[in-house]
Amino acid sequence: MSRLSIILPAKNEAAALVDVLPKLRAAQPEAEIIVVDDGSTDDTRAVCAAAGVICLSSPYSMGNGAAIKRGARAAKGEILVFMDGDGQHDPGDIGRLLAHLDTGFDMVVGARDWDSQAGVGRGAANTFYNWLATRITGHEVKDLTSGYRVVRADKFREFIHLLPNGFSYPTTSTMAFFRSAYGVAYVPIKAHKRVGRSHIKPIRDGLRFLLIIFKIATLYSPLKLFVPASFLFFALGCANYAWTFLNEGRLTNMSTLMWSAAVIVFLIGLVSEQITALTYRPAEGK
Repeated sequence: MSRLSIILPAKNEAAALVDVLPKLRAAQPEAEIIVVDDGSTDDTRAVCAAAGVICLSSPYSMGNGAAIKRGARAAKGEILVFMDGDGQHDPGDIGRLLAHLDTGFDMVVGARDWDSQAGVGRGAANTFYNWLATRITGHEVKDLTSGYRVVRADKFREFIHLLPNGFSYPTTSTMAFFRSAYGVAYVPIKAHKRVGRSHIKPIRDGLRFLLIIFKIATLYSPLKLFVPASFLFFALGCANYAWTFLNEGRLTNMSTLMWSAAVIVFLIGLVSEQITALTYRPAEGK
């Protein structure tokens, strides 16, 4: 069995794959290379055939995350490498990521610097996502949305059912690894300008990233959201009581309602925390 499988999701990336695949084969001649064609209408399949790599084609576009899941299921390697097929990622960096993985980590992510961001807006958004994910997980997240990463196949497949079909599989997989106490490391990389047009729509997909972060937070660290919310309701109730007592000399229903909401939100957080613990209960035999 090949130790290494390289998976590239691709949607109409034939122009970039013509250059990327030969470089990838030269950098990792023994690796299994899988291009997951996400409903492309260009020459992606022909380019893959000419390069002698595996091409898994979808009859229609299912999303970047769906391509990642399909590739991960088909891969035979013990180590999976995920990288974009648009020419942004340098195949020469795979060796650096693998070297870090061999020091005992379960996932190593290629962390882009500011100069590698696709514009100031994208860079600012990614900086915010990194800060928010760091607060939620309790671990430093240097590049939450990087699609360039190497992982141990058995660990990654534990979370395939949690991954969305859209563009945010890096977000989910990163936070899932942290929550399960699997070692995650970051290695600085330089990302090149992509070949062709991006399939990401900043506003739409940016909002999706934020929604997924909050969903992951409620699934993996519920109390980090519910406890502050509970405290906020309690503080508002106290503030309202102080105001009404000083001005009217009485306790109002609004204060009671706020305190009740604080208790209910806190209890929901406790239940969510228990559900999370059951979600990550080790499988039998492990």
